[in-house]
Parts: sequence; structure tokens; C-alpha cells
Amino acid sequence: MRRTVSLLFAAIVTALPATARHSIKMPTVKSLQVMVNYNWQVQPVLQLHSSDVLNISFDELSHDVHRYVYWLEPCNPDWTPVEGLFDSDWLEGFNQLPIEDYEQSINTNVLYTHYSLQLPNDQCRMKLSGNYRLHVTDECCDEQEALVVELRVVEPLMNVGIAVTTNTDVDFNNSHQQISMTLKFNGIRVTNPAEQLQTFVMQNGREDNMKWQPKPTYTTNTSLSWEHCRELIFEAGNEYHKYEVLDPSHTTMGLAYVTWDEAERRYHAIPVPCEPRRSYIYDEDADGAFLLRNSDNFEAETTSEYVWVHYSLKPDRVYDNATVFIDGQWTTEDSDIYNMTYDPETATYQGKILQKLGYYNYQILMADLDGTTHRMPEEGSFYQTQNRYQALVYYKGTGQRTWQLVGYQEKVFRTQ
Repeated sequence: MRRTVSLLFAAIVTALPATARHSIKMPTVKSLQVMVNYNWQVQPVLQLHSSDVLNISFDELSHDVHRYVYWLEPCNPDWTPVEGLFDSDWLEGFNQLPIEDYEQSINTNVLYTHYSLQLPNDQCRMKLSGNYRLHVTDECCDEQEALVVELRVVEPLMNVGIAVTTNTDVDFNNSHQQISMTLKFNGIRVTNPAEQLQTFVMQNGREDNMKWQPKPTYTTNTSLSWEHCRELIFEAGNEYHKYEVLDPSHTTMGLAYVTWDEAERRYHAIPVPCEPRRSYIYDEDADGAFLLRNSDNFEAETTSEYVWVHYSLKPDRVYDNATVFIDGQWTTEDSDIYNMTYDPETATYQGKILQKLGYYNYQILMADLDGTTHRMPEEGSFYQTQNRYQALVYYKGTGQRTWQLVGYQEKVFRTQ
């Protein structure tokens, strides 16, 4: 008989996805994917007044056509809505438009309709840099919110440079990585950096352990720099687990086996169980990213099947005062879906998720009673781990009403 890690805890705190802030709000909506210029490994950051395009797609689990409408909301760096603006201040075009690109699935056991849109487009273009939240509502369901996408638009007015070292201020070639950073103002007048600038550093796009407003170690009239800054030390972690389900009829990379349940008329895919990782072994991953595709990648958006994926972790012990959950850039549905339960018969944590064919990265995290997330001790933390670091710099000049995203840089750290 299975039991939840901690029934009392589960009733009080629900683990939040650590990697993505996109979120699906309706149980019939699945497989939200957000890509810039069809590059599935980068963060949703567009350059203002460029040819960059944000591609957003999702499925609704039926062949009934829904009328989805999307609209944008400008936000501050902390994702609170900006107040006191007219749409014309930041938007060129219209701010409530239907999604007109959709297509029904073909020859799939799970019926779905695939929807997609692009930003900017001929009817909707952002005029200012900064953070934006895109809402999609379903007019067929009393305008209920179906999903939310969070994106950023950068106008690179300042130069940001970042570097990564394993010689940190807490250990040397052990379990941490430390960021150093430089910021050049490029002629922009910054008289009070503490009030006019906001600086963030992320690891693999995660916002749960993001570093906010680290104090610079050196300040001049034209630049800031962060050297030996303890606030910019990250746990190195470990490479993400990975697998791909490209054809549900046979086993592919990272899977133990695949089965067909005739009664359910569903495929079940079982990734290789996660074991405690005592030492570092390099295994190329995508740092939590994913790509929906099938074996021949022909019309994958509408011909790919949905399968039940069964996850398992062999822990060192039972964590009675924490929630154990699966995390990746694809974990955008209700967080309860990704929570794992402990099975005493097999002495494993287990999870079961309905997913579309594709390549997936994931890690297993735990959330404390206060909601703070941590890596599982079984996953290990090793200085050699490949990670992607993102630095974001926001600027608000005297008299300006919005925070501009004026600097963005991504650095891929490798020791191999």
C-alpha cells in the first residue's frame, strides 16, 4: 500500500516547480512548449526590435475546437504587474487576440487539438523591454484562464559579462560553482545603482534559487563588478536525468521498457530507475530542457502519442517532513501532478505523469515544510557539473515608470 511522503505536510504545502514559471491552469491542457526562434534550450528572452520570435504551443485533450484568446501584461522584475500604464505606452497593435492556428491529432489513442501562436506578430508587438506575462483564456469555458507564459524582452543597452569558477569562497573543486560578473553602463547615467539597477543571476533558468541584487564588490562611475562575491555561489548539483520516448512501440534511450495496456488503451513508459549517485559521471544533458518530437519528426505536433511515464527513485531513507517531486522545464501543470509517493514494498519514491512523445530532462527535488526547495541528497552535487547561468540587469532611470531589461547574458559552464 502506498502512502504520501507526509500526509499532514501535503495538506499544508504543495511543492512548486523550480525550473519554469510558465503554468497550465486547466487539466485538459497539456504539453506547453515555449521557444525562441525554435531553439528549445534557451530561456524565453527576446531582443527588442529584432527578428526574434517566441513560439508558444500547447495541446487540448479533445477534438473540440476551443476559442482561445491571448493578452499581454507588463510586469516588474519581480513579476508583479506594472501599474499606471496604457496599452499604447508599451504595445503596438491589439491586446486581446484569438489563437487561430490549430490542428487536430491524427491516428492517436489520446485525442487532442494542437494550438500555436507567435510573438511578436503583425497585430501585437512590444514597444518596451522588460518582463511580460502572457495570459491565454478559453472563451468556451466562461473565459477561464488556460495557461500563463512568462517572457522577457531585452534591449541590450549595457554590457554584461559573466564567468564561472569552481575555486569558490566556500570550497575548491568540490560541490559549488561561483559566478563573477561585470556590468558596463555604456554611457547610461547611473547615479544610484542600488535604486536604479536590479540584478539577477539564475542557474538553468531556475527562479527558486535565483540570486537577487548581489552587492557589487567594485563600483565606478561607468561600471560595476562582482568578484569573490559569496552571494553568487551556487550548488553545482548533478547532470539531469534524461530519456526519450520517440515511438511508444519500443524502448528508446533512458527507458527500462515500454508496455501497452489493452484495457486502458494506453502506452506506459518506464525510465531507468534513479539510483543514489555517489560520484560524478559526465552524461550530456540539456539542463532541464525538453523537446516534443517523435521517431521521424514528421508532423510531430499532431501525430505524436501520449503515454503514461512512470518515474522512480531509490532513496537512502524516507523523508517524512518533505515533499519529493519531479522537476524540469516541462513541469508546468498543477504541482501535485509531479509529487512522488513512497512505496514501502519496493522502497522507492514513484510518480506517474501523462506526457507527449519527446526528449525530456528531469531532476528530483525536495521541498521543506516552509516550501524551500533542495536537491535530493541522493542526487549529489559535483563541481564538474555542466550548468547554464543567466545574468539579467534591469534599469529604471529618473522619471521612468517601468523597469527596462538592459542587459542579458548566458554562460554555459563545462569542465570537459
